[in-house]
Amino acid sequence: MKKITFLLLILSGFLSFSQQKSTGDMTLIAGVTVNLTLDNGTSTATLVLSGPNDRWFAFKFGDFTHPMDAGVDGVYYNGTTLIDGTEGGFSGLATDTSQNWTVTGNTLSGGTRTITATRALNSPDPTDYDFNYDNDTIDIALAHGQNANYTMNSTNAHGQFRNANHNTTLTTLGVEDFSLNATQIYPNPSNGDFRVKTRTGLDRITIYTQTGALVKTIEVGHQEETEVNVNGLATGVYLLELQNSSDKSWKKIIVN
Repeated sequence: MKKITFLLLILSGFLSFSQQKSTGDMTLIAGVTVNLTLDNGTSTATLVLSGPNDRWFAFKFGDFTHPMDAGVDGVYYNGTTLIDGTEGGFSGLATDTSQNWTVTGNTLSGGTRTITATRALNSPDPTDYDFNYDNDTIDIALAHGQNANYTMNSTNAHGQFRNANHNTTLTTLGVEDFSLNATQIYPNPSNGDFRVKTRTGLDRITIYTQTGALVKTIEVGHQEETEVNVNGLATGVYLLELQNSSDKSWKKIIVN
């Protein structure tokens, strides 16, 4: 009996090491996408943040009433790398004395900068937000400069960070996801003809350019799979806003 109990404890510990929770790809503002994954085995958070390469873009996270409230934790791209900062109160992110995110990837493709970084769930910096793996939701917000520059200030930040998503679900990876986040877009890249396949009903697809210009709105009629034709669009990356009566998600499509 003792051997069985010990084996179960070992197995339980092993399984817990493999557990991860993720926001999935979130695009709350056209042109900026974030994916935050928490790993309870390594006690680390992994951040993948993408945005326009010609200006600052930022991600705020934690538990807040408004993303511009003083003390909200966040990071931003300064034209070179990812900067760890804290909101001073409608003044943009002030750079933290201690930089606790470690950049593991920094790539550029088609004008989009993608940065991958990791950080301990519990930061040694008291101004940082401590991620709690047991939480099932987190408040997040995204922003980017209104003009091509890397100086974050209150004029640029104000209004942009209003694109907040409170109580963003942290989905346990490995568990079947029937939300619109699990939507498949194929082929991708595409020549302008592609299919959108969901695991739930889809009502509407809205297509935008990376700068937020409306391209096309398609009423789907609560189908799980539909074909989209956008032949004639200029080559580039476009954003798809997927909606039904209870859910919304964003995906990217590359048109060759």
